[in-house]
Amino acid sequence: MLTFFASIGRMVMGFFAEFGAILMLLGRIIRYIPASFRDRRLVIEQMEVVGADSLPLVILIGSFTGAIAALQATNLFAKFNLIAIARPFIGGSIATVVFTELTPVLTALVIAGRVGGAIAAQLGTMAVSEQIDALEMMAIDKNRYLGMPRVIAAVTMMPILAVFSNIVALTGAFLLTMLKFDFSPVVFFDSVQRFFSLHEIFVSLLKSFTFGGVTSVIGCYVGMSTTGGAEGVGHSTVRAFTISAAIILIIDALFGYIM
Repeated sequence: MLTFFASIGRMVMGFFAEFGAILMLLGRIIRYIPASFRDRRLVIEQMEVVGADSLPLVILIGSFTGAIAALQATNLFAKFNLIAIARPFIGGSIATVVFTELTPVLTALVIAGRVGGAIAAQLGTMAVSEQIDALEMMAIDKNRYLGMPRVIAAVTMMPILAVFSNIVALTGAFLLTMLKFDFSPVVFFDSVQRFFSLHEIFVSLLKSFTFGGVTSVIGCYVGMSTTGGAEGVGHSTVRAFTISAAIILIIDALFGYIM
């Protein structure tokens, strides 16, 4: 019994120790944000990786997200023979769930796997090959040179990716309702206009901004603390995605409760 409680205590202590270390890293990175204009070349390079290189995958995910949301919504109403009654409300309800929940979360999970894992792998490789130690020997702060550009790129590009994903998802939802239930553009988008609010767009962008920061900071933390050679780099890549995905879902639940 004592061993069981001791193991629980070690897990709790380890969690709070890592949580504190991540917050400290975030504080050190925020301190260098005013220098981002001077280091704009590094920031732009990371924006290309996070934004432009991820855009095709985000568009693909967004289009199927909207289509699946529309399919589930319309099938539910059709199951109870309510599709004619619900027709004026379907566009707005689909837009709400797509903008506030599906596209921010799914886009964040895709970015956590693609970008967060890549950050951990890059920085982890630099850590185990002592390149980060070499930077510190040259008096180059790793938080400014490696951390700050990646965090700024993620928090800047994630809302932009979410906007593209929202547009594509809404288009995919309309196409499915048009093909399967003969919705006209007037009926679908009039419902969106009447029952959709700017608050939901704000929630979508705020979630994306937060998720981008979480993914990049965790990727930097896990990458910089990597040990154990090539095996450690692989472990850090998986660990960065796992932690990011879990925290993204937890934060999304908190957003749902608060907002």
